[in-house]
Amino acid sequence: MLHYPAAPASAADYGDPAPSERAPLLTRYLARIGYTGPVAPTPEVLAALQAAHIAAIPFEAIDALTGVGIDIDADAVAAKLIDRRRGGYCFEQNGLFLRILQAIGFEAEAMLGRVRWMLPGDAPATPRTHQVVLVTLDGRPWLADVGFGAAVPPQPLAMDSDPPQPTRHEDYRVSRRDFGWEVEAQIGEAWQALYRLDDAAAPPIDCVVGNWYTSTHPESHFTRQLVAARTTNEARYGLRDNRLTVRLADGRIDRRYLTADEIERTLAEIFLLPVQPSWRSAIERAATAEIAG
Repeated sequence: MLHYPAAPASAADYGDPAPSERAPLLTRYLARIGYTGPVAPTPEVLAALQAAHIAAIPFEAIDALTGVGIDIDADAVAAKLIDRRRGGYCFEQNGLFLRILQAIGFEAEAMLGRVRWMLPGDAPATPRTHQVVLVTLDGRPWLADVGFGAAVPPQPLAMDSDPPQPTRHEDYRVSRRDFGWEVEAQIGEAWQALYRLDDAAAPPIDCVVGNWYTSTHPESHFTRQLVAARTTNEARYGLRDNRLTVRLADGRIDRRYLTADEIERTLAEIFLLPVQPSWRSAIERAATAEIAG
């Protein structure tokens, strides 16, 4: 039997404390991801924070699916992902991670990329809708990404090294190109592109525009599909409408289709989300989906 994570201590609806009652952002964040190690701008701390983040804060875009909307203002993201114990997608996840790294003292900035995941190599260009974090340590550039769903890199990736970089899950590689960088993961015997990064830092307004497109455009899959993901040391968990896929680090895969009640329970127990009654209609639609591939 495949391993499933234990349910959270409480799946109740978390209240949002008043600003005057909130602890400093870094303190709240470290408690949220369960990190108690050293806090300093070092490679070891960066890797530890990234692993703890993707295990504790799930990837999800339910607010785009239900039409609530996604606000990437710094306070709104912290209140949602930390205080209300929700998840988020790249603009929320990596926006928060960037602010945390900068608060610790890392040299870090936002970058934007074009998602190529599951696309053929000759597919037309896609919009710049994936935010990541560029971290420079002793002059060396590293890619830190906590917001790419079920294929999120589980550790920082060196951006000045072409050879494959092993992780506890897939191997990754970051290749320099004319436009910037291409990030790939080895899926089985083949290399699959995740995204292509521009060779420039992204000003906040570019992230605002990308978030608006991703969370509202009718062709964005986040406005049409129920998506959630979580990565631990032991496994990757991915939900796409009614299909749950569990990929263990040893290569075993379990895939099953869920009823509406099972989706709701999975969101709480595997993805650690405080499920809301207002999600039920979206969950029921997801339960009837037919997923190809």
